[in-house]
Amino acid sequence: MTHRLHASSVTLRYDERTISSDLTIAIPDGSFTVIVGPNACGKSTLLRAMARLLAPSTGEMILDGRSIGAFATREIARRLGLLPQSATAPSGITVADLVGRGRYPHQSFFRQWSKADEAAVMAAMQATRITDLSDRLVDELSGGQRQRVWVAMVLAQETPILLLDEPTTFLDIAHQIELLELLADLNAEGRTVVAVLHDLNHACRYASHLVAMRDGAILAEGRPAEVVTEALVEAVFGLPCIVIDDPVSHTPLIVPLGRHRPAHPRQERISAP
Repeated sequence: MTHRLHASSVTLRYDERTISSDLTIAIPDGSFTVIVGPNACGKSTLLRAMARLLAPSTGEMILDGRSIGAFATREIARRLGLLPQSATAPSGITVADLVGRGRYPHQSFFRQWSKADEAAVMAAMQATRITDLSDRLVDELSGGQRQRVWVAMVLAQETPILLLDEPTTFLDIAHQIELLELLADLNAEGRTVVAVLHDLNHACRYASHLVAMRDGAILAEGRPAEVVTEALVEAVFGLPCIVIDDPVSHTPLIVPLGRHRPAHPRQERISAP
Protein backbone atom coordinates (compact mmCIF):
# COMPACT_ATOMS: atom_id res chain seq x y z
CA MET A 1 0.00 0.00 0.00
CA THR A 2 1.33 3.44 -0.94
CA HIS A 3 1.23 6.49 1.32
CA ARG A 4 1.51 9.95 -0.17
CA LEU A 5 1.14 11.49 3.28
CA HIS A 6 2.84 10.14 6.37
CA ALA A 7 4.58 11.20 9.57
CA SER A 8 7.87 9.66 10.62
CA SER A 9 8.72 9.79 14.35
CA VAL A 10 7.42 13.34 14.80
CA THR A 11 7.29 15.30 18.03
CA LEU A 12 4.63 18.00 18.04
CA ARG A 13 4.79 20.91 20.49
CA TYR A 14 3.20 24.23 21.25
CA ASP A 15 6.00 26.26 22.84
CA GLU A 16 7.24 24.06 25.68
CA ARG A 17 4.15 21.87 25.84
CA THR A 18 4.60 18.52 24.10
CA ILE A 19 1.43 17.13 22.50
CA SER A 20 2.85 14.02 20.79
CA SER A 21 6.23 12.32 20.94
CA ASP A 22 7.77 9.94 18.39
CA LEU A 23 4.48 9.69 16.48
CA THR A 24 4.44 7.68 13.25
CA ILE A 25 1.38 7.42 11.04
CA ALA A 26 0.70 6.72 7.37
CA ILE A 27 -2.50 7.79 5.61
CA PRO A 28 -3.50 5.10 3.08
CA ASP A 29 -3.93 6.59 -0.38
CA GLY A 30 -7.55 6.70 -1.48
CA SER A 31 -8.81 6.10 2.06
CA PHE A 32 -11.46 7.85 4.10
CA THR A 33 -9.38 8.13 7.26
CA VAL A 34 -11.10 9.34 10.41
CA ILE A 35 -9.19 10.34 13.54
CA VAL A 36 -11.09 9.96 16.83
CA GLY A 37 -10.27 10.46 20.47
CA PRO A 38 -11.20 12.52 23.53
CA ASN A 39 -10.80 16.28 23.69
CA ALA A 40 -7.20 17.56 23.80
CA CYS A 41 -5.72 14.21 22.78
CA GLY A 42 -3.77 15.62 19.83
CA LYS A 43 -6.15 15.00 16.90
CA SER A 44 -6.24 18.59 15.64
CA THR A 45 -2.55 19.06 16.32
CA LEU A 46 -1.76 16.08 14.10
CA LEU A 47 -4.00 17.47 11.35
CA ARG A 48 -2.27 20.86 11.60
CA ALA A 49 1.08 19.16 11.15
CA MET A 50 -0.23 17.30 8.09
CA ALA A 51 -1.30 20.67 6.64
CA ARG A 52 2.11 22.26 7.38
CA LEU A 53 0.59 24.70 9.86
CA LEU A 54 2.73 23.23 12.64
CA ALA A 55 6.33 22.15 12.07
CA PRO A 56 7.45 19.06 13.98
CA SER A 57 10.13 19.64 16.62
CA THR A 58 11.69 16.33 15.62
CA GLY A 59 10.98 13.87 12.83
CA GLU A 60 9.40 14.65 9.47
CA MET A 61 6.00 15.01 7.88
CA ILE A 62 6.34 13.59 4.36
CA LEU A 63 4.21 14.41 1.32
CA ASP A 64 4.87 12.72 -2.01
CA GLY A 65 8.31 11.60 -0.89
CA ARG A 66 9.49 15.04 0.28
CA SER A 67 9.49 16.84 3.59
CA ILE A 68 6.31 18.90 3.64
CA GLY A 69 8.33 21.95 4.66
CA ALA A 70 10.20 21.84 1.34
CA PHE A 71 7.13 22.73 -0.73
CA ALA A 72 6.16 26.24 -1.79
CA THR A 73 2.87 27.40 -0.29
CA ARG A 74 0.99 27.43 -3.59
CA GLU A 75 2.25 23.94 -4.43
CA ILE A 76 1.05 22.60 -1.07
CA ALA A 77 -2.34 24.21 -1.66
CA ARG A 78 -2.67 22.34 -4.96
CA ARG A 79 -2.10 19.02 -3.19
CA LEU A 80 -3.81 19.53 0.21
CA GLY A 81 -7.11 21.20 1.01
CA LEU A 82 -7.67 22.09 4.69
CA LEU A 83 -10.82 22.92 6.63
CA PRO A 84 -9.55 24.14 10.02
CA GLN A 85 -11.53 23.82 13.22
CA SER A 86 -12.12 27.56 13.62
CA ALA A 87 -12.10 29.52 10.38
CA THR A 88 -12.74 33.27 10.20
CA ALA A 89 -14.00 34.97 7.07
CA PRO A 90 -12.97 38.52 6.13
CA SER A 91 -15.63 41.05 7.09
CA GLY A 92 -18.08 41.93 4.33
CA ILE A 93 -17.22 39.04 2.01
CA THR A 94 -19.95 37.24 0.10
CA VAL A 95 -20.42 33.49 -0.05
CA ALA A 96 -19.42 33.29 -3.72
CA ASP A 97 -16.28 35.33 -3.14
CA LEU A 98 -15.21 33.20 -0.17
CA VAL A 99 -15.76 29.94 -2.07
CA GLY A 100 -13.87 31.49 -4.98
CA ARG A 101 -10.81 31.89 -2.78
CA GLY A 102 -10.43 28.14 -2.98
CA ARG A 103 -9.18 28.70 -6.53
CA TYR A 104 -6.16 30.73 -5.34
CA PRO A 105 -3.65 27.86 -5.80
CA HIS A 106 -4.63 27.61 -9.47
CA GLN A 107 -4.13 31.32 -10.16
CA SER A 108 -0.92 32.98 -11.33
CA PHE A 109 0.27 36.15 -13.02
CA PHE A 110 -0.32 34.42 -16.34
CA ARG A 111 -3.52 32.61 -15.41
CA GLN A 112 -6.33 34.64 -13.94
CA TRP A 113 -9.98 33.70 -13.35
CA SER A 114 -11.19 31.21 -15.95
CA LYS A 115 -14.23 29.18 -16.94
CA ALA A 116 -12.65 26.22 -15.13
CA ASP A 117 -12.54 28.28 -11.92
CA GLU A 118 -16.16 29.31 -12.36
CA ALA A 119 -17.21 25.70 -12.94
CA ALA A 120 -15.29 24.48 -9.85
CA VAL A 121 -16.93 27.11 -7.64
CA MET A 122 -20.42 26.36 -8.95
CA ALA A 123 -19.90 22.60 -8.50
CA ALA A 124 -18.67 23.11 -4.93
CA MET A 125 -21.66 25.30 -4.02
CA GLN A 126 -24.09 22.86 -5.58
CA ALA A 127 -22.52 19.92 -3.74
CA THR A 128 -22.88 21.71 -0.39
CA ARG A 129 -26.32 23.15 -1.28
CA ILE A 130 -25.40 26.79 -0.78
CA THR A 131 -26.05 28.08 -4.33
CA ASP A 132 -29.01 30.11 -3.09
CA LEU A 133 -26.69 31.82 -0.58
CA SER A 134 -24.12 32.95 -3.15
CA ASP A 135 -24.85 36.68 -2.86
CA ARG A 136 -25.31 36.68 0.93
CA LEU A 137 -22.66 38.06 3.29
CA VAL A 138 -20.94 35.29 5.23
CA ASP A 139 -21.32 37.41 8.39
CA GLU A 140 -25.12 37.10 8.13
CA LEU A 141 -25.25 33.32 7.99
CA SER A 142 -25.97 30.81 10.73
CA GLY A 143 -23.17 28.66 12.08
CA GLY A 144 -24.31 25.66 10.05
CA GLN A 145 -24.55 27.68 6.85
CA ARG A 146 -21.08 29.16 7.38
CA GLN A 147 -19.66 25.69 7.92
CA ARG A 148 -21.05 24.53 4.59
CA VAL A 149 -19.54 27.60 2.90
CA TRP A 150 -16.11 26.72 4.29
CA VAL A 151 -16.49 23.14 3.09
CA ALA A 152 -17.42 24.47 -0.36
CA MET A 153 -14.27 26.60 -0.43
CA VAL A 154 -12.14 23.52 0.30
CA LEU A 155 -13.98 21.52 -2.38
CA ALA A 156 -13.43 24.31 -4.92
CA GLN A 157 -9.70 23.93 -4.32
CA GLU A 158 -9.94 20.55 -6.10
CA THR A 159 -7.06 18.88 -4.27
CA PRO A 160 -6.41 15.12 -4.27
CA ILE A 161 -6.13 15.14 -0.45
CA LEU A 162 -8.71 16.74 1.87
CA LEU A 163 -8.00 17.46 5.55
CA LEU A 164 -11.05 18.39 7.62
CA ASP A 165 -11.03 19.23 11.32
CA GLU A 166 -14.47 18.56 12.80
CA PRO A 167 -16.33 19.34 9.54
CA THR A 168 -19.74 18.52 11.07
CA THR A 169 -19.44 21.24 13.74
CA PHE A 170 -22.58 23.46 13.89
CA LEU A 171 -24.49 21.17 11.52
CA ASP A 172 -27.79 19.55 12.48
CA ILE A 173 -28.06 15.78 12.13
CA ALA A 174 -29.49 15.92 8.60
CA HIS A 175 -26.71 18.16 7.34
CA GLN A 176 -24.09 16.08 9.16
CA ILE A 177 -25.16 12.98 7.24
CA GLU A 178 -25.43 14.96 4.02
CA LEU A 179 -21.85 16.20 4.41
CA LEU A 180 -20.46 12.80 5.35
CA GLU A 181 -22.23 11.27 2.35
CA LEU A 182 -20.64 13.95 0.15
CA LEU A 183 -17.19 13.18 1.56
CA ALA A 184 -17.82 9.47 0.97
CA ASP A 185 -18.74 10.26 -2.64
CA LEU A 186 -15.53 12.27 -3.11
CA ASN A 187 -13.57 9.43 -1.59
CA ALA A 188 -15.24 6.95 -3.94
CA GLU A 189 -14.15 9.18 -6.84
CA GLY A 190 -10.54 8.81 -5.74
CA ARG A 191 -9.80 11.59 -3.26
CA THR A 192 -8.04 10.81 -0.01
CA VAL A 193 -10.10 12.21 2.87
CA VAL A 194 -8.74 12.72 6.40
CA ALA A 195 -11.24 13.99 8.97
CA VAL A 196 -11.33 14.54 12.71
CA LEU A 197 -14.76 13.54 14.02
CA HIS A 198 -16.27 13.48 17.50
CA ASP A 199 -19.13 11.10 16.71
CA LEU A 200 -17.67 7.61 16.93
CA ASN A 201 -20.68 6.00 15.26
CA HIS A 202 -20.34 8.32 12.28
CA ALA A 203 -16.64 7.48 12.17
CA CYS A 204 -17.35 3.75 12.18
CA ARG A 205 -19.94 4.06 9.42
CA TYR A 206 -17.96 6.21 7.00
CA ALA A 207 -14.27 5.52 7.66
CA SER A 208 -12.34 2.97 5.67
CA HIS A 209 -9.40 3.60 8.03
CA LEU A 210 -9.88 4.60 11.67
CA VAL A 211 -7.19 6.12 13.90
CA ALA A 212 -7.89 6.16 17.66
CA MET A 213 -5.78 8.57 19.74
CA ARG A 214 -5.36 9.29 23.43
CA ASP A 215 -2.79 11.49 25.21
CA GLY A 216 -0.99 12.25 21.96
CA ALA A 217 -0.46 8.60 21.04
CA ILE A 218 -2.16 6.26 18.58
CA LEU A 219 -3.79 3.37 20.45
CA ALA A 220 -5.21 1.58 17.43
CA GLU A 221 -5.72 1.98 13.70
CA GLY A 222 -7.28 -0.05 10.93
CA ARG A 223 -10.71 -0.81 9.52
CA PRO A 224 -13.44 0.03 12.08
CA ALA A 225 -14.76 -3.55 12.12
CA GLU A 226 -11.28 -4.78 13.00
CA VAL A 227 -10.30 -2.31 15.74
CA VAL A 228 -13.47 -1.02 17.43
CA THR A 229 -14.24 -3.09 20.51
CA GLU A 230 -15.80 -2.38 23.87
CA ALA A 231 -12.33 -2.54 25.43
CA LEU A 232 -10.94 -0.01 22.94
CA VAL A 233 -13.80 2.47 23.45
CA GLU A 234 -13.27 2.32 27.21
CA ALA A 235 -9.48 2.66 26.84
CA VAL A 236 -9.79 5.68 24.51
CA PHE A 237 -12.82 7.47 25.93
CA GLY A 238 -13.26 5.94 29.38
CA LEU A 239 -16.78 4.98 28.30
CA PRO A 240 -18.38 1.65 29.25
CA CYS A 241 -20.45 0.48 26.31
CA ILE A 242 -21.56 -2.41 24.21
CA VAL A 243 -20.68 -2.70 20.53
CA ILE A 244 -23.34 -4.12 18.25
CA ASP A 245 -23.83 -4.44 14.51
CA ASP A 246 -25.25 -1.35 12.80
CA PRO A 247 -28.38 -2.72 11.09
CA VAL A 248 -27.94 -0.35 8.13
CA SER A 249 -24.19 -0.29 7.41
CA HIS A 250 -23.13 -3.44 9.30
CA THR A 251 -20.31 -1.48 10.91
CA PRO A 252 -19.69 -1.26 14.68
CA LEU A 253 -22.38 0.67 16.54
CA ILE A 254 -21.41 1.93 19.99
CA VAL A 255 -24.17 1.95 22.61
CA PRO A 256 -23.09 3.70 25.84
CA LEU A 257 -24.24 1.99 29.02
CA GLY A 258 -24.48 5.04 31.27
CA ARG A 259 -25.81 4.98 34.83
CA HIS A 260 -29.39 6.09 34.16
CA ARG A 261 -31.13 3.50 32.05
CA PRO A 262 -34.60 2.00 32.38
CA ALA A 263 -35.01 -1.50 33.70
CA HIS A 264 -35.50 -4.20 31.12
CA PRO A 265 -39.28 -4.74 30.49
CA ARG A 266 -38.96 -8.36 31.65
CA GLN A 267 -37.40 -7.20 34.94
CA GLU A 268 -40.28 -4.75 35.45
CA ARG A 269 -42.84 -7.55 34.98
CA ILE A 270 -41.02 -9.82 37.40
CA SER A 271 -40.81 -7.14 40.09
CA ALA A 272 -44.43 -6.01 39.72
CA PRO A 273 -46.77 -7.03 42.63
